[in-house]
Amino acid sequence: MTAAAPADAGALRARTRDLLAAHPPADTDRTDFLRARFDAGLAWVHYPEGLGGLGAPRALQSVVDDGLAAAGAPDNDPRRIGIGLGMAAPTLLAHGSDEVRRRFLRPLWVGEEVWCQLFSEPGAGSDLAALATRAVRDGDDWIVTGQKVWTSSAHTARWAILIARSDPGLPKHRGLTYFVCDMTAPGVDVRPLRQLTGEAEFNEVFLSGVRIPDRHRLGAVGAGWQVARTTLMNERVSIGGRRLPREGGMIAPAARTWRERPELRTHALHQRLLTLWVEAEAARLAGERLRQQLAAGVPGPEGSAMKLFFARLNQEISALEVELRGPEGLLYDDWTLRRPELVDFTGRDAGYRYLRAKGNSIEGGTSEVLLNIVAERVLGLPSEPRDDKDIAWKDLAR
Repeated sequence: MTAAAPADAGALRARTRDLLAAHPPADTDRTDFLRARFDAGLAWVHYPEGLGGLGAPRALQSVVDDGLAAAGAPDNDPRRIGIGLGMAAPTLLAHGSDEVRRRFLRPLWVGEEVWCQLFSEPGAGSDLAALATRAVRDGDDWIVTGQKVWTSSAHTARWAILIARSDPGLPKHRGLTYFVCDMTAPGVDVRPLRQLTGEAEFNEVFLSGVRIPDRHRLGAVGAGWQVARTTLMNERVSIGGRRLPREGGMIAPAARTWRERPELRTHALHQRLLTLWVEAEAARLAGERLRQQLAAGVPGPEGSAMKLFFARLNQEISALEVELRGPEGLLYDDWTLRRPELVDFTGRDAGYRYLRAKGNSIEGGTSEVLLNIVAERVLGLPSEPRDDKDIAWKDLAR
């Protein structure tokens, strides 16, 4: 396929066959194969040529994925690099310079570099725009100082997407600037946060005079909120709009327990399971619809609705499974202070799922904030009164 050739399904199948012929999966190093796939434009087919894509319709990605899966080709372990794929990459593409996109997108997609997200702060969680981390210009660099919290994968990440306050004299949404931060730079201190499950999958991150080159800025100075919205909309889709098979996700272990443990059944639990099974299937189909919409454009507020529903559904399913199992429901055999690289909801015990699902209504935007987004941007309801929109951040009460 040349730059002028039509990017249709047939052309993509031919390009996929050419990739497999030149790099047989059984005889090619995994990383080398993934690099070759990216260079062939078959990583994200809707991205531009030279950046892992071919400028093809997003809906045609499944043509490539299905052909490679049938040939036994390796994937890029998307769960391990989910923050990079779901949040950093679309933000880099939309707001990064050519230099930034060419430097970061290939190793991000291949999985050679893990990413994390430095957004939330101890005093600015739900109200992200109230963040206090400061970025001060110093010639061709920025000096960043502050604290971030609830940062998943910071202990394994090489790079981070970071939003900081560059002008405290402006209202809170207008004085922000967005950067790519080197997690190995002097002044970056990552400390584990132990959570309800007994693990430390996320962290607090202290930034003490961290130097970031201006070339690693995304978007204009002061336009960090607009850039962050790109990240947040994609984040909510990546959390709540994942592709699942029928009876996939959290409903799968609950249904399996029901089938395998008849002695645990009651009529009331059966009715609840049926209701949640139907809701899980409705959510799965809504996710398919959302992905079809994404194929024609960029994420909108609908992703917030999906993430909101996903959080509630996960919590209700995991609570049902604990009740179904009775006294053994809260037990799990790997309660320990671990530093996992990723969250595994379905490969763990019921007790872990129940405890970990509590975080679903906080991470990726609290349910309360998402309800406001759905009310205002989907239903067209009046926004909540706000008396701090036009006040300089430095003058706000904290």
